[in-house]
Amino acid sequence: MTAKDGETKLALIKAARAEFIEKGFMNASLRSICKNAEVTTGALYFFFKDKDDLFDAVVGGPLRELDATVGEHLRREAEGDISDPLDETMDIEDSKRIMEILFKYKEEFILILTKAQGSRYENIKDRLIDEMQTHYRLFATILEERFGCRHVDGYMIHYLAHIQIESFLYLLTHSKSREEAMKELPEVIKNLRAGGIATFGLG
Repeated sequence: MTAKDGETKLALIKAARAEFIEKGFMNASLRSICKNAEVTTGALYFFFKDKDDLFDAVVGGPLRELDATVGEHLRREAEGDISDPLDETMDIEDSKRIMEILFKYKEEFILILTKAQGSRYENIKDRLIDEMQTHYRLFATILEERFGCRHVDGYMIHYLAHIQIESFLYLLTHSKSREEAMKELPEVIKNLRAGGIATFGLG
C-alpha cells in the first residue's frame, strides 16, 4: 500500500466513524462517507468489501482490544490464579483495565452496543454474555472441585454472566466521566462479588 493509499483509507475510516456514530449502521450512507472523505465510491470498494467491512474497520479494533483484556482475566481465573477466591484484588485491577478501554473508545462502544443493527455486530451484547457464561461454567466447576462450593445451575450461571456485562455497560453509559466510573467501580465490583459469593456459598 502506498502512502497515498494509506491516507485515503484513513480518510474513509475517519469519515465512516463520524457517519456511523451520527446515524448508526443501518442509516449510514456510503455515498455520504465518500463525499466527506473526498474520494469516489470506487476508492471505498478498493479498500473495503462492503458497508459491514467498513464498520468493522471503525469498531473492530476497540472490540478486539477489549476481548484480549477480558480474555486474559478469564484465562488467569481458569488456570487457577485464585489461591483465595475471596480476594478481590485481581478483580478490581483487571476491571480497571477493562474500564480504561471502554472509556478510551467510548463512542465506538456505544455505537456497537446501540446502533449496530444490520451489521455483524448487532448481537454483540449477547455474544459477550455467552462468552462470560462459558467462563462462569468453568469457574463454577473449579470452585466446586477445589473449594467444595455448592453446585450452581445453568440459570444462575447465565444470570451472573448477564449482570456482570450489564454492570460494566451501566458504568460506561451512565457515568458523567471516566473519573466518575473509576470512582464507582470498586463498589460495583463489591456488589457483583457479594452476589457471586452468596451464590457459590463461599462466605
